[in-house]
Amino acid sequence: MGRLIAVVLFIAVLVPGVLLARAWALAAGRRAVASAGVEFATPTREGVATLQRQAQHGRRVRRGGLLLGVVGIAASVWMFGEASVFLWLPALVIGLLTGVALAEATRPRPRWRLSDPARRPRRSEQISPWLLWTMRVVVVAEVVVAAVMWQRGDLPDTVGVVALAVPLAVWLLAEAALLRALTRPLPAEGADVPVDEALRTWSAHLVTAAASVLALLPLGTLLLVAGIDLGDRVTDNVDLLPVALVAGGFASLAAGLAVACFLLTWLRPVRADERALTG
Repeated sequence: MGRLIAVVLFIAVLVPGVLLARAWALAAGRRAVASAGVEFATPTREGVATLQRQAQHGRRVRRGGLLLGVVGIAASVWMFGEASVFLWLPALVIGLLTGVALAEATRPRPRWRLSDPARRPRRSEQISPWLLWTMRVVVVAEVVVAAVMWQRGDLPDTVGVVALAVPLAVWLLAEAALLRALTRPLPAEGADVPVDEALRTWSAHLVTAAASVLALLPLGTLLLVAGIDLGDRVTDNVDLLPVALVAGGFASLAAGLAVACFLLTWLRPVRADERALTG
């Protein structure tokens, strides 16, 4: 009976990760609609120039994030020597995703004429609130788990600092980008409105995905470590806590990898010459 309960618990804990991946798959519909809106409209010269300038800015900052990842690899080699080989991929991912979030948070403002009186879009027009709040909940969960494990001595000081600082920093960048996308007034020219909506949609999904990945992957790793450590204990009865932690770890890792795959599809910049309804 105990094994059956453990199996059911394991499957139940995996469900939220599956639902999150499904929600990101549905977000592709927003991308198709935004691309179609840009295609059907004829942007003004300011709109076309804005698209080009935004794409160039994104590429430059993301390259800076890649450079940051390379610097992180070099620092890990200097600090840990041969043991750093397992840290190269995490350092590169952290640098790249930090670059994605920083690029969206520092995007130059469009130079087109703004609406007067100022009109602003609603948050639900840019991104699903479910994806947004899931990102926030996951970041809080990762920070709490990392802080508890660090306080108990389960994490070295260096790992504890990284596990706390990186998700929080990227989350703050994401919130800054989301706030900018929400408070920026709509353009005055109707032909530029679809371009503006597409840029807001892209930015909101990029930063939400980047912050989600940088919280889900560390959270999954920490839960797996905690579950395996608890599983080594000898108990008289069935202990379901290690099962729940391991299942949660697998679910977080799988969800993080799935969101990372969807993030790649959003990295392609908005283009005015895209064919309508292409994902």
